[in-house]
Amino acid sequence: MRPATAPASLRFPAEWEPCEAVWLAWPHNRETWPGRFDPVPAAFAKFVQAISKSTPVRILATGDVAHDCRARLSELGLRPADAGKSSAESADATIQIVEIDTNDCWVRDYGPTFVLSEDGGKVAVLWRFNAWGGKYEPYDSDASAGGKLAVWAGLRRVDGRLTMEGGALETDGAGRLLVNPGCLVDEARNPGVSQEEIAQQLGQLLGIHEIAWIDGGAPAGDDTDGHIDQVARFLDPENVVCAVAGSADDPSAEGLETNFRQLRLWSRQTDPPVQVHRLPTPPPRQIDGAAVPQSYCNFLRLGPTRILVPTFQSPESDAYALDLLKQLCPDAEVEGVDCYDIAWGLGALHCASCHEPAAPAKL
Repeated sequence: MRPATAPASLRFPAEWEPCEAVWLAWPHNRETWPGRFDPVPAAFAKFVQAISKSTPVRILATGDVAHDCRARLSELGLRPADAGKSSAESADATIQIVEIDTNDCWVRDYGPTFVLSEDGGKVAVLWRFNAWGGKYEPYDSDASAGGKLAVWAGLRRVDGRLTMEGGALETDGAGRLLVNPGCLVDEARNPGVSQEEIAQQLGQLLGIHEIAWIDGGAPAGDDTDGHIDQVARFLDPENVVCAVAGSADDPSAEGLETNFRQLRLWSRQTDPPVQVHRLPTPPPRQIDGAAVPQSYCNFLRLGPTRILVPTFQSPESDAYALDLLKQLCPDAEVEGVDCYDIAWGLGALHCASCHEPAAPAKL
């Protein structure tokens, strides 16, 4: 059955709103971490452990992949439940394995965008996925995983009609959106679709009324055409952090500085006004001559009380990023999660997770 058309008055909530669960997909594609896959599952297990302290975790995995997931988690004293085909079978489990096949672990990009409807319900917007403009084959399992996830969760599904990824979208929960047009106005994703048409679709499907188009550039090594979750993130309706180069020899310095200038210009025109804070990246890093994209903007917000921040075994810049976020979010626990190994796959915590907001309590 095809997903339905969008109901009226949908709202894309901010990540600091209450979170029901975080979805992950267990890593298994060795080509994503060429020559350096072995430490990645253990790093993911620690990521799961960190999330599960406060928030339920649902992990997409089948067969041998699911077996590896259980084994890695058991080393940390974690025992996931088998969710089977219905969430009701183990609804109280903190960590659940959901039997859905994937090609890769970047569930942020092929998972649903969860939105809230005016009647208090939750809706899964299903974008079309073609592996970041056809960059990686195969992607058939990833392309179907979002719909299967929504069916498993028992959610109403809406056809997003656009080809794009969840990491391209950043909202304040009140109708404002940060995006890079290179990820959406793209002949490899949405041929013949104009920026104006895309904005109209985002307004209908996500309740967006204002878009800041930020197109300066991305951290060196990025393969997404500039996903915003590596570049700029809302902390609350009046504060945004923006990735800037932490060292003069960073090849992405000029583009990141352009992003900062564009955000500053927008921040003075929007309502409420926004303060843009510089969040320096760690020193440039390469593996086998290829740049590794590293950005502290790729944090995962777990509702109002916790923020998990990627760290990159760069003590000075890691400490600065954590301290800055603690200052800007004094009511939230800010915790670093080592992504030194994960980042070689060209993503970090936000890329590897898909947060599902809690539905508002019904009166």
